[in-house]
Amino acid sequence: MTMPIIGCIADDFTGATDVASMLVSAGMRTLQTIGVPSTALDDDVDAVVVALKSRTLPADEAVTQSLEALAWLQAQGCEQFYFKYCSTFDSTPKGNIGPVTDALMTALDTDFTVACPALPANQRSVYNGYLFAGGVPLNESGMQDHPLTPMTDANLVRVLGAQTRQRVDLINYATLSEGVEAVEDRIQALRSAGVGIAICDAIDTQHLHTLARACRDLPLVTAGSGLALGLPANLADRLPAAGEADALPAIAGREAILSGSCSRATLAQLEHAREHYPSYHLDALALADDFEGIIAKALHLAEQHLDSGPVLLYASDSPEDVRKAQDALGVAEAGALIERALAEIAHALVDTHGVRRLLVAGGETSGAVVNALGVQGLRIGPSIDPGVPWTTTFGTPTPLALTLKSGNFGAQDFMTKAWGLLP
Repeated sequence: MTMPIIGCIADDFTGATDVASMLVSAGMRTLQTIGVPSTALDDDVDAVVVALKSRTLPADEAVTQSLEALAWLQAQGCEQFYFKYCSTFDSTPKGNIGPVTDALMTALDTDFTVACPALPANQRSVYNGYLFAGGVPLNESGMQDHPLTPMTDANLVRVLGAQTRQRVDLINYATLSEGVEAVEDRIQALRSAGVGIAICDAIDTQHLHTLARACRDLPLVTAGSGLALGLPANLADRLPAAGEADALPAIAGREAILSGSCSRATLAQLEHAREHYPSYHLDALALADDFEGIIAKALHLAEQHLDSGPVLLYASDSPEDVRKAQDALGVAEAGALIERALAEIAHALVDTHGVRRLLVAGGETSGAVVNALGVQGLRIGPSIDPGVPWTTTFGTPTPLALTLKSGNFGAQDFMTKAWGLLP
């Protein structure tokens, strides 16, 4: 059996499929597990991504889960480790990016790593240490309104510096533009000065490839999914022939879309999808008053239309409506209610309504759905848009075609064009 070379720890489920799709697109056979497995791998793979749901946990719990994932990946034979977080650097002043990075560095006995959330293909770039999303600073992109991890500062050196025990500095775009040797020299200078983590600029994809080459000997890298585009090139002589990494079996069945994300990108996708598919909106306040009744109405609409194509069931709302629900129910309670509703709907759609092809939008929603369906892992297939692949499940009674979409990812027509890319 081929032992995996790269082991990734992702802090949410959509982020895991994001980084897995990048590795697959660069030619690595990649498997994604849901949580830390209790048994060893029995597949021939080049990379493994462990999907956690740790982004919004208390920092100590996120650290514990991440270290468990690291230990399991080490036991599978992985040689380089990748802590994957969102391209919008989602976190709070207390973590979890800094505390998890600190813990992984200690466990791997390394004094230096990089941090680079950039993914220029999805309009996420880092310039002089500032993160831009959609061409504007992060704190003007809509992320300042995120219901769980609002991002009000675009300066990543400052943001990460508040969370970590390490000294944080910068490798800027000018150094990256000079090439691999210049980046390696900068890394050495930072290490000599006692810097533990370098925020890395990237304003185009070539910067990511340059950075990946310069990081080939680091035991740990931390990043969004973009850095994964360049890492396989360091291993070209150890990878199989190109062309088979994203192959998936055909899965037939009814189709549905579930969304709990309130990001601007997802809201635009929902507006487009509602023009094409029957839809039902799950209101948080209505769920609080009549949970089972609202679930029944959503499933009744689905059953009426599933034979004609995808149906759309969503709890996504504008920032104003989200705040109203949070004010009435509490922030945690409102989020948990939506997750529970969409998880229950997903289980019913698959168990009793014959849905076998499912598109899910939102990291927290995706985590709730895969748990409800008992998914143990995913085989990664072709991308619909950068960072969002189709997958097939294992560990479920019936295999499913499943895509887990980060709220901020995908073009406006994502929810309509996805179905044409399945085998």
